[in-house]
Amino acid sequence: MKVEKKDLGKGQLELEVIVPFSQLKGPIEKAVEQISQSIKIEGFRPGKATYDLLKQKVGEVAIMEEAARIYISKHLEKIITDHSERPAIGQPQISIIKLAPENPLEFKITLSLLPEVTLGKYKELGLKQTKVEADQADVDKLLTELKEMRVREVISEEPIKDTDKAIIDINISLDKVPVDGGQSKDVAIVIGKNYVVPGFDKELIGLKSGEEKEFKLPYPENHHQKNLAGKMVEFKIKVKEVFTREMPELNDEFALGFGVKKIEELQEDIKRTISQEKQEKENQKTEIEILNKITETTKFGDLPEEVVKHEGEVMMNELKHNVEHQGAKFEDYLSSLNKTEAQLMLDMMPDAVKRIKTALLMREIAEVEKITVDQKEVEHEIMHIMEHYRGNKEAEERVQTTEYKNYLANSLTNRKVIQMLREWNIEGEPKAEEHVHDEHCNH
Repeated sequence: MKVEKKDLGKGQLELEVIVPFSQLKGPIEKAVEQISQSIKIEGFRPGKATYDLLKQKVGEVAIMEEAARIYISKHLEKIITDHSERPAIGQPQISIIKLAPENPLEFKITLSLLPEVTLGKYKELGLKQTKVEADQADVDKLLTELKEMRVREVISEEPIKDTDKAIIDINISLDKVPVDGGQSKDVAIVIGKNYVVPGFDKELIGLKSGEEKEFKLPYPENHHQKNLAGKMVEFKIKVKEVFTREMPELNDEFALGFGVKKIEELQEDIKRTISQEKQEKENQKTEIEILNKITETTKFGDLPEEVVKHEGEVMMNELKHNVEHQGAKFEDYLSSLNKTEAQLMLDMMPDAVKRIKTALLMREIAEVEKITVDQKEVEHEIMHIMEHYRGNKEAEERVQTTEYKNYLANSLTNRKVIQMLREWNIEGEPKAEEHVHDEHCNH
């Protein structure tokens, strides 16, 4: 085998590989066996057809293509490792240059390489960790939400009043022309809660089930639908059902529904949970600050364009998922920004570069400081995940794949790196072995 290297710049390397035909005999035999497994040939058991017979059946090119695939998949990792000074990142691109019977196989591998990283100062940065706790307003807000979960709704024939719920049909027009997508059926409106258009819910007060009403209200200036933002819009509504809403009292009976005996216990549990969530967010802010400070003084080689582009696509997919998870359409979100998806992708590129640099410096710190995880730690994490997805066959199979185990190992390593960065850089941060774990600890 002969391999020629060519530096393409911008973090890319090209390897041109020439394989003598003599080294393809084994892969050709394997290709014949595999292809003959999938087709029926009279007089031969699956996988037992000869080369000449198979050549007549599927053509010699098909056999050679399968042989090349077998050879490349077997030797690719070693070729890359032996001829690349730095680890490859992302998926290598393979292109066949020459493939013919009785001739050498020639193919090209294009790689994106991890850039060189020269770490800046990553210890003794002298940061402070802010301690935060939930206040009574936080507790009251969540208690109100819990009461909403236990609200009792009773159908009513009386006129709508404050705190009632109404099920209505809505038709929206602008200058007496129906708005595209402005027709909604069976919309639930709770009087006293903010609607998209301020004051909309108050227009329903006094109406009974079966009654209709027309009125005008201005859409907010900053509404994402630009054709409606700031405009006086005409509404035509029909009330289909009215419900009175009976909120439960905050007492011991209410607390029992959440697994505790006393309302005071529930309030303490809520305060503790919110405090943990707020502290976790504050911790993450400090960790980002640490990583940003290290990034500022760390030198990075060229980042491969393909890697940056891929990270941008990952971020775009995350954003789409978040927007749709909140019940909005991504097209409407783009419209509210007055941008195309391509323009938004360009805006994301600096953050994509930042995320890649953060991942690279954490990898470099793990290597320099010899921070690793062993198989036992990975298996322990898998056990926790399996408990969460117990009975979900698809999820249980996925967490056992090599790819997922590698992802977990990387994730656990990053977790250890973050913990060490906290110890090195936050004043008064306890060492990992000093950290007290109780029943309320979330790690």
